[in-house]
Amino acid sequence: MRLKTFRASRMAIAMAMIREEMGEDAVILGSARVTGGVEVTAALEPPPPATASRLRFAALPDGISRPLLLLGPYGAGKTLTLAKLAARLTMAGARPLLIAADAEKAGAVAQLDAFARVLGLGLVVAGTPAALARALANRAPDQPVLIDTAGADLLDLAAAERLVSLRRIAEADVALVLPAGLDAQEGADIARAAHAIGARWMVPTRLDAVRRWSGWLTAAEAAPLALDQAGIGTGAADGLTPLTPDWLAARLRLPDPRCKAAA
Repeated sequence: MRLKTFRASRMAIAMAMIREEMGEDAVILGSARVTGGVEVTAALEPPPPATASRLRFAALPDGISRPLLLLGPYGAGKTLTLAKLAARLTMAGARPLLIAADAEKAGAVAQLDAFARVLGLGLVVAGTPAALARALANRAPDQPVLIDTAGADLLDLAAAERLVSLRRIAEADVALVLPAGLDAQEGADIARAAHAIGARWMVPTRLDAVRRWSGWLTAAEAAPLALDQAGIGTGAADGLTPLTPDWLAARLRLPDPRCKAAA
């Protein structure tokens, strides 16, 4: 709090001095008559400090040292994101093992199988935790593993427990795939639930299809979940866009990056 005492020949002059120097928000704490006029003490609360978004940035695991498991709500774009990651690994000379732990939705398995065929990769459908364990036991040494899961309500206890079981069996790193355009509070709730399941990264999708990004930005900060890649475009060949503090600041038209990179 800023305090200052003003002296003037008349109260009206003292008030004018206060308004000129301290503004309309100044509060009068007291006044007294003194020799030659009046003495007025005013106070002004400092403005609250500007809060900056504290987003974390860290490289998304490649599935080599530990399998990478993708989870998220229905229609988030998990299967397409996995296909994009598989395409990147394939172009780098690796032959990732693709596992669909999404036997509940035949369409998702068929979509991933089509992607796998285009890339010349095999696909293992593991509809149960036991099947997942068998698939992982047959992986080649240092072979990247990418695991797709069924779309789920992450706030549902049964769904969350199933995903925790898959994560534990696979001993996997976990990334939340979250579509842009969600309500900010809903995004934050989903992110916190994903973090409780074991997610430490987030891949936002459809950044090119929506104008409002508050949902996924709030989600990444709330959990917190690290950022590295984002989904833009509807084809596997579109790849993933790197997310960096500078890129994000430029897209949001911020004067300076307001993001804190993870060590």
